[in-house]
Amino acid sequence: MVPSGEGRSRPPAPPAPGGLGAPAPGGNSAPAPSAPKAGKPKKKGRSKVVMVAGLLFVIAGGAYAAGLVMNHADVPNGTTVLGVDIGGSSKEVAVDKLDAALGKRTTAPLTVSVDGQRKEIKPSVAGLALDTDATVRDVAGRDYNPVTVIGSLFGGTHEADPAVTVDEEKLRDALERLAGDSGTAREGGIDFTSGKPVAVYGKEGKGLDVDTAVKAVSEGFRLRAETGRNKAITLPVAVRRPTVSNAEVDRKMKSFAKPAMSGLATVRTDAQHSIQFGPDKSLPKILSMKVIGGKLVEHYDLPVLKQLYGGTFDGVLLERGDGSKKPVTPEDVESALRQALLGKTPSDRIGVIGKDN
Repeated sequence: MVPSGEGRSRPPAPPAPGGLGAPAPGGNSAPAPSAPKAGKPKKKGRSKVVMVAGLLFVIAGGAYAAGLVMNHADVPNGTTVLGVDIGGSSKEVAVDKLDAALGKRTTAPLTVSVDGQRKEIKPSVAGLALDTDATVRDVAGRDYNPVTVIGSLFGGTHEADPAVTVDEEKLRDALERLAGDSGTAREGGIDFTSGKPVAVYGKEGKGLDVDTAVKAVSEGFRLRAETGRNKAITLPVAVRRPTVSNAEVDRKMKSFAKPAMSGLATVRTDAQHSIQFGPDKSLPKILSMKVIGGKLVEHYDLPVLKQLYGGTFDGVLLERGDGSKKPVTPEDVESALRQALLGKTPSDRIGVIGKDN
């Protein structure tokens, strides 16, 4: 009886060829080396970028520090105004540079054209100016902007805005007077000529459009300041109708102009300080008319008035409302002259400064 296989130990199975634990060919049973662990490869490019960035930061920081050290003047290096280099200088020197380079651009008369007629406007009279002191004041002081500080080391410039001022009230007044002489339209008014007033009645026609002209002249002044080119400014015209009626002209002739020009007028503080104004020479220089709301209002030229009375009231002190004593002003003389011009007799045509003021 053949015994069954139960209970017998089976011989070990031969290892699979090439399997784990299989002897190497030639009988060498040394174990195979283990595979290297997977991992992220090192990026050499990133480290170079970091180094370059750090180097640039150091260089930029050094340049910025150098720029701050070198840029110690009132006006930062590289500052220009309308093409004039004022950088690296004191405020006083910068103002002198601007005045010397731009003076004629901002003070010479502007040429304007109205309906084919050429006229001139003085910037000083029309309230147009380049304020060089304010311009320099606006740009003076340390500039901590890295772009301008570092740029100044390499000749970089920074263009600053000029402080151009426009007094629209003065400009409008100058244009209104220009309008009276331009085109075919004419505003009603009164002219003060040697010895007598002359009524001027209004007339419809072409004339200066003052509202639009204010903007045109302002822009033209700025452009000439920037470029130096004195190109004629063409001013707009429109159909104009007089705002002052003939009746208003007649009223003002009777109530003011004829009495004012009827004879000598005296202004004084006392017997030792007195001056006369007459219709032949001085009064036509002082008096004019302004149009306000369709009405004629007398106007006194205070600078001319002051020039005419000169040193007449030197040393005279007037007591003011607050108890202080102050010298005579052109406004004081004007107030007394207004009273005198309305007088009908020689004694009435004496205006006393300080009386009823």
